[in-house]
Amino acid sequence: MVTLEDARRVISAAEKKALEIGQPMNIAVVDGGGNLVAHVRMDGAWIGSIDISIKKAYTSRAFNLATKDLAEQSQSGGQFFGIHASNNGFHHDFCWRNTPLQ
Repeated sequence: MVTLEDARRVISAAEKKALEIGQPMNIAVVDGGGNLVAHVRMDGAWIGSIDISIKKAYTSRAFNLATKDLAEQSQSGGQFFGIHASNNGFHHDFCWRNTPLQ
């Protein structure tokens, strides 16, 4: 079970990393069932990435893989190539490698 307190710790660590690399982020935390527990859009983070961050978190949980591993496997020739078109587009395309934490 991921509590709100757990989610706040993850968000805090992600915010710290985002500040270190100079890239404001949308940060989503889901529980074991892929349900959103918390989301934060840092000042300056793209509004268009809100939906992306939530879908990335869900997809990572749904496949039980870190987003960096999904990114590699969603490239042409990978086992998850085309994932962005599955489930009516619910799964996020992991072409971007902007997730600082696994």
